[in-house]
Amino acid sequence: MDITADRLVKVYIKMRDKRAEIKAAYEAQDNAIKEQMEMVESNLLEICKTTGAESIKTSHGTAIRSMSTRYWTGDWGAMHKFIRDHDALDLVERRISQLSMKNFLRENPDLLPSGLNVDNKYTVTVRRA
Repeated sequence: MDITADRLVKVYIKMRDKRAEIKAAYEAQDNAIKEQMEMVESNLLEICKTTGAESIKTSHGTAIRSMSTRYWTGDWGAMHKFIRDHDALDLVERRISQLSMKNFLRENPDLLPSGLNVDNKYTVTVRRA
């Protein structure tokens, strides 16, 4: 029995729709639980603050208060200059911007960075009729 492209596309779209349905239901439930957990965390932080405790041991587990710090910039030009001026390349994450590298190689086909790995593969995109 030959399977036609029409049948494969129909089945593919049906499966993709089912995955989207399952994912939406999961995300709605997960977001509700996340909100509840944030409220509990807020209450635990308040208890730590009022009691001056860094951790609270209970019969069910231990809540530990810790400081979390994030850094970001609103001025990438200034950040790039700072990184160059201080030879501080380790301040950025080690990953290549896929789109920027693709465009760079398209514009400079003779310039390949040493150690660059490339993985090309064909993919199929299915659109509804």
